[in-house]
Amino acid sequence: MIKEVIVVEGKADTVAIRRAVEADTIETGGSAIGEDVLRRIEIAQKRRGVIIFTDPDHAGERIRKIVAARVKGCKHAFLTREEAEGKRNLGVEYASPEVIRRALDEVRSEMENAEPQVTWSDLIDAGLIVHPQAAKRREEVGKLLRIGYANGKQFYKRCVSLQITREELLGAVRQVDNGEGQP
Repeated sequence: MIKEVIVVEGKADTVAIRRAVEADTIETGGSAIGEDVLRRIEIAQKRRGVIIFTDPDHAGERIRKIVAARVKGCKHAFLTREEAEGKRNLGVEYASPEVIRRALDEVRSEMENAEPQVTWSDLIDAGLIVHPQAAKRREEVGKLLRIGYANGKQFYKRCVSLQITREELLGAVRQVDNGEGQP
């Protein structure tokens, strides 16, 4: 049984999570999260902790931002777009139980007011921003670090709040540069 409550988008996500692990979930009901749902998530965070596990798409990222801004200290689980690919959409509900278990094993904790271990200059030097292939490189590095895709500014914020070390970042960049891709 997973101690934390997992925040997902909908009922189909809950079904997929429960196929993979024994866990309780809170469903946001989509990106228009109501105040009552946010209060339930706050209570869950205080009592058991929360893992945000949303779809790797725009709506999922919006939900992740809303919940993380309101409820401090959340943990984050991420899927790549390929792992969450269904016939017509992307979603946690399309991921295999094995992929869901791996994402939950590789959960990242958010640190409020964390001392940055990665600098903006590190991202520039790594070709993750201000580079012709920056978006593609961020996507690949985000997969390797298990922190998902984000634009440059959000990628930096994610590296800081999830305490990605400079060594982790540079190791992932080396893998991308060597054509090794996702493990």
